[in-house]
Amino acid sequence: MMLSDDGTGDISMERSTGVALWRQIAERLKTDLRTGVWGQGAKLPAESELAQRFGVNHHTIRRAVSELANEGLVSSLQGRGTFVESTPISYPIGSRTRFPKIISRQAREPGGRLIASFRETTAPWLTDKLHLPAGAVLHRLETLHVADGIPVSVSTAWFPAARFPDLVLHYAETGSVTKALAAHGVTDYSRAHTDISARIAEPEEARLLQIAPNAPVLVTAVINVDANGTPIQVARTRFAAERIQLSVKS
Repeated sequence: MMLSDDGTGDISMERSTGVALWRQIAERLKTDLRTGVWGQGAKLPAESELAQRFGVNHHTIRRAVSELANEGLVSSLQGRGTFVESTPISYPIGSRTRFPKIISRQAREPGGRLIASFRETTAPWLTDKLHLPAGAVLHRLETLHVADGIPVSVSTAWFPAARFPDLVLHYAETGSVTKALAAHGVTDYSRAHTDISARIAEPEEARLLQIAPNAPVLVTAVINVDANGTPIQVARTRFAAERIQLSVKS
C-alpha cells in the first residue's frame, strides 16, 4: 500500500499475489488511459509523482511505463516527459502535398523551423533530377516539422540557388517553402514524383524526432515542379513512423 505523510494510503498494491508490482501498475495506468484520465497527447505525471502515488521506487515505475510504451500507448520525448500517444496523423501524398494544410485539417497546430542551410555544388544525381548543368549551385535546407509541438518529420531539400537567391532568408522568416517560393514568383507548384521507403532512424534523426534510437522512419523522396513542369525542388523527408500514416491519393 502507498502511505502518505500521515501514514494513510489511497492506492493499494497487492504485494503477495505473485503478480509483479510493475505489471499491476501498468494495468492501473492502462485503466486510467481507457477511462480518459489522460487524453490523447496529454503528459503523464512525473516519474517521482507516480512513484509516490503507488508507493514504489522509480525503477518499478520506469518498468511499468516502459510496458505502456512497448504497446504503443505512450511515448517519451527527451527532456519533455512521457505523453499519451495520439492517433497517427493521416498524411496524404498527392500532387499538391502541403504540410501546414494537412496538419491544420486534423485540428493540430503545424510548425517548422530551419535547422541548417548550405550552398553547395550540385551532385551528379541532383543535376539530373533538377535538370541543371554540372557545377550549378544549390541551396540545401535541413528542416524540422512539428504538429502541436511534437516532432513529425525532418527534411533535406535542394533548390537551384540561381533561381531562388533569397530562399533561405524567406524560409527562415516564414517557416514555409510555399511562401519562400512565392517570394521568387513561383505561386504554384506540384509533385511530379514520390518514392516511399522505410528504415531504422539514424542517430541524429532519432534525436531530432525524439524517438527511440532503433525506431523506424518512413522516407519520401520527392521532386516538385513549377507550373511549366520545370523541377524546382528535390527533397528527402524522414517521418516518425509511429506518428504518421502515409496514404497515396490516386
